[in-house]
Amino acid sequence: MNWTWFHQWGSPKWFYERSGRWLPWLAAAAVLLLAVGIVWGLAFAPPEKYQGNSYRIIYIHVPAAFLAQSCYLMMAVAGLVGLVWKMKLADVALQQAAPIGAWLCFVALITGAIWGKPTWGTYWVWDARLTSMLILLFLYFGVIALGNAISNRDSAAKACAVLALVGAVNIPIIQKSVEWWNTLHQPATFKVTGKASMSMEMWLPLLLCVLGFYCFLGAVLLYRMRTEVLKREARSSWVRAEVARLVEGRA
Repeated sequence: MNWTWFHQWGSPKWFYERSGRWLPWLAAAAVLLLAVGIVWGLAFAPPEKYQGNSYRIIYIHVPAAFLAQSCYLMMAVAGLVGLVWKMKLADVALQQAAPIGAWLCFVALITGAIWGKPTWGTYWVWDARLTSMLILLFLYFGVIALGNAISNRDSAAKACAVLALVGAVNIPIIQKSVEWWNTLHQPATFKVTGKASMSMEMWLPLLLCVLGFYCFLGAVLLYRMRTEVLKREARSSWVRAEVARLVEGRA
């Protein structure tokens, strides 16, 4: 098996050149999918039989919760790659994904609390799903704090990678919490496999929102990674050439 493609990802120059081609497409897809999905879900999807219009917050809550977990799993994979293959770009991905994941987790918790008030009669309960999501937010904070607290870049990369790997055990707990414990939180409304528990007019815009959020994550992450790569490789000849090209283009 040819692993050239894998090692190419370890090259900051190769990543910067390739990501520059993908970024506009991801950004455009995010805007289109989110615009259609959110407008469709909030304005045109039918009301839910029992919850009425309050359920519409799922078009923000569910994608944010999906991505908060996916982003952390991606960080764990990046941490593993950084520890095993010593790829510096893996640390760049991990460090730049953490703030995005933290915001997504925060949005998921806030929208869940808003949804919980009309559904459960309270904004917060120490429900297994809610508590494990709160732990995920603290794990994000831990990665961010470690990255900022340790001045040596290599030591910070190792510490963040280990925390990301150890914290990944919380993801299956989040996923299975409604099955393992008797909780208030309802089972999954939207599943990648299996029959959805809602009509097509409801889950189709939700699917568009989920895809749009993933494109949004990809676009923002690539932008942050490109900026960090330029900062870390500031003394490289290819970065100086890139900066000169940008300056000439603006002149």
